[in-house]
Amino acid sequence: MKILIGVDGSTASFDAVSLVGRLLDPRRDEVAIYFSPADLQRRMPWGRALVDGASEALFNESRARLPQDLVRPVEAIASTKSAAAGILESAEGWKADLVVVGASNTSSIEKLLLGSVSRAVVHGSTLPVLVARRVPDAGEPIRPLVCHHADSAGALAAVVGKLHWPAGTKGEVIGVAESLLAGPIPPWLERKVRDPETAAIAAAWEKEHDDALGSLSTSLDAFTARLPEAFRGRPPILLQGNPGDRIRAHVREDGDNLVILGRTPTDPVTRWLLGSTSEAVLTGVPASVLLVPVEKPASA
Repeated sequence: MKILIGVDGSTASFDAVSLVGRLLDPRRDEVAIYFSPADLQRRMPWGRALVDGASEALFNESRARLPQDLVRPVEAIASTKSAAAGILESAEGWKADLVVVGASNTSSIEKLLLGSVSRAVVHGSTLPVLVARRVPDAGEPIRPLVCHHADSAGALAAVVGKLHWPAGTKGEVIGVAESLLAGPIPPWLERKVRDPETAAIAAAWEKEHDDALGSLSTSLDAFTARLPEAFRGRPPILLQGNPGDRIRAHVREDGDNLVILGRTPTDPVTRWLLGSTSEAVLTGVPASVLLVPVEKPASA
């Protein structure tokens, strides 16, 4: 796997490098560190020599956070373009498989604007993008949560299978039944179940509920079997309700530190709006988020 990491000298960007260092295989993976001298120049307008020195220090600090036994040398990629445009262009030119950017933990401001660079990269990239927020401590395992959806199962399994999951990784799979009828019989209907017509409605409701859960359970088992061993230690999690809300609640309660889910690419009109689930997760959890682009299903 070829991984391009955008850095700017911030703590968040160095955390992104450290997280990648735990997810790559030193024997086969390649890493490139991207930075923008133009951005450094704007922040340090004291001369070219100082900017060159800062660029070198930035690269050296990033390299030090990666495994020292990497078989392939870490590449340094610089661009005169703005950070987001340079990252996207460099990822395409270098033929990266994964783009990584850092972001601070969520806040009220970030919910409106994730950060100009990270948001622009997420929306502009046709590649998987890892938005890194926090690196697990040295003794803390990586706890990835893969969010299953029928449309994204293949793309997610492919990306998860390419990443290196270190010993001790505690992976889980989650699926949320979101059908209108995929829920318990509502109290208003349960109270009237003795009426013959209402009883028929209740029976249909319950059958729809059971069918939806059964179908999702089967899909979750099949999907989990396609993932690396690190994700097979616990049975898949099957929940009901709004996917964004249920995934966010689970992450906060269970302590997952990496969430992996699909994202349908946006068109020019909606490029600043993510899908409801990916938006809810990306801006609503303290964990890192790996977004995998999924092609829109062909219209009938």
